[in-house]
Amino acid sequence: MLVFAKEQPGPCVICGGPMRVQKTFPHGGRTIEHGTFEVCETVWVCAAGCHHPSGALVTQRAELPAKIIMPNRVVGYDVMVFVGLQRFIHHRQREEIRAALRDKHGVSLSSGEVSELAKLFLGYLRVLHEAHANEFRRALKSDGGWPLHIDATGEDGRGTLLVAMAGWRRWVLGAWKLPTERSDAITPNLRTVVRQFGAPCAVMRDLGRAMRKSADELVDELDQQIPVLACHLHFLKDIGNDLLDAEHGKLRDLFRHFKVRPRLRSLTRDLGLKLGEEIEEARNGLKIWQDNEENSHTISGGKDGIATVRALAQWVLDYQADSTGQDFPFDRPFLELFDRCVLAHRALAEYLRKSSEDTRVYKTLQRLQCILYPVVADVPFAQVAKRLRSRSKLFDELREVLRLVPRESDRGRTVLSKPSPQPVEQAMEELRDIQESVEQFYISLESRRSNCGSAQDTRCAIDLITQHLETHHEFLWGHDIHLPAEAGGSIRLVDRTNNILESFFHGMKHGERRRSGRKILTQDFEHLPPEAALACNLNRPDYVTILCGSLDQLADAFAELDAKRRKNNLAGLPSVNPGLAQPSKIASASLPSADRKIIRSENMRRRITSAAKARAPRASPMRSPGRRATVK
Repeated sequence: MLVFAKEQPGPCVICGGPMRVQKTFPHGGRTIEHGTFEVCETVWVCAAGCHHPSGALVTQRAELPAKIIMPNRVVGYDVMVFVGLQRFIHHRQREEIRAALRDKHGVSLSSGEVSELAKLFLGYLRVLHEAHANEFRRALKSDGGWPLHIDATGEDGRGTLLVAMAGWRRWVLGAWKLPTERSDAITPNLRTVVRQFGAPCAVMRDLGRAMRKSADELVDELDQQIPVLACHLHFLKDIGNDLLDAEHGKLRDLFRHFKVRPRLRSLTRDLGLKLGEEIEEARNGLKIWQDNEENSHTISGGKDGIATVRALAQWVLDYQADSTGQDFPFDRPFLELFDRCVLAHRALAEYLRKSSEDTRVYKTLQRLQCILYPVVADVPFAQVAKRLRSRSKLFDELREVLRLVPRESDRGRTVLSKPSPQPVEQAMEELRDIQESVEQFYISLESRRSNCGSAQDTRCAIDLITQHLETHHEFLWGHDIHLPAEAGGSIRLVDRTNNILESFFHGMKHGERRRSGRKILTQDFEHLPPEAALACNLNRPDYVTILCGSLDQLADAFAELDAKRRKNNLAGLPSVNPGLAQPSKIASASLPSADRKIIRSENMRRRITSAAKARAPRASPMRSPGRRATVK
């Protein structure tokens, strides 16, 4: 389809004189609304040769192509928006996006064009987000303020993404890539957020050294009474890791030393091969044995008996079924494995005592018993498990006091779900109860410490918990925020955990795994632009309303950005290009990606190998250059 774009020009904006045709040229166009087409466009120039302050000739073009087609490209703004939403909101792969454009809208793009448009989308979104900072600021102020939630995530120590979120609105106000999680890299970004959106009414952060320092520096600079709050869940995790990690690691090492799990897996595989194609019949026999309510404590012979022994080994291996899905330290998987091994070993003793005369079943039971025997007989197993169980009891008690135990409906989720909304008075009363319970727990720990006699490990565990409580106590409370009179003058509470950001990161990574098909996201997160976090705001209707009205109007908002940029350029005024934000140039990471490309080159190996083959005389590493050893 050929379209002629030849609008009659107005007078010259400089001299008011007539315009003449400078050129007429054809170019392509691809948009969601119009499909693929050709445009024959006419450009007009001032007949008197006037120039803009920037030095460019005064020209006029048809308005419609500039509104729908991106500058220096043939694709429309709506195509870029479609690609961006599919990539960062719906987490579609490039080929899925290409197929949707081709089949539904008749627009063909290459894989490279899809990737380029996705990056451009984030660049435009960042500029549009910053352009509406004042409107967002007014909206946050109308709420009576906004609590600042800060947290960072990454994969395998790489691709560290820092996010600042307005807690009550759930808006991402800023996102940045950091070389490492350091305060000197975090604090400048927090200052940028405050400069754009105003001072927060509270700061919620984790217990990391960098986050603590950055939050304190920010509040000190603002010189306002802004409470800095520590996430209760991070506080609990920090205590749990310090309290349980060493003993849990010892228990893990013991299981590895005796190769309990590999030997159990080998046994189940061998028995599965022995059962062969009769596995289904054997499973039916196993179900009959399970359903038997008589306490005969016997195992039948033949294939059914082999299947039963195999199921006993599988039951021990399935120890993670007892977990809640909360990960360590809330779940202690090797303690669960220890308990199953002990319980299964006791059951095997009874089965062997009353076993049938089937020699194969008897020997298989003995083989399983031999695998589990070190767990029961080796003294360190019992000692470590006893200490770990004692410490776990203290940790679970603190967890109950903080009321961070998931509901039954939440079990199996990695992040605790958002609690059901409740009246402010009720929530404040609950917070006061929690604070009082924590204080009573602290007093009880001191009392127990003085009465625990010679239990040195118990005293050490109690000291560790009390030390954490003393260090972080002032940051655990103060969630009630008194709103100003213009916002109603009531009280509003800040979340006592950073779960909104934990859930946010979980959703981002889930989407990236859906897109890439990879479980390990090290490379994906390292190359993911930080503006991808801003794109998640497009799921918030109140944010979209301020940004552009609706998602259907997002392409028009991007076109308006370019129109303003062209106008500023012609007037010689500064403008912002819709590119991605540049990451920090401070190389605080030990091996950033830019350095990896250099050191993995053949020239690097060649230079090192060449120097190594030169056979320089050996010298002491402590000897200063130019000094020689003297022999007396």
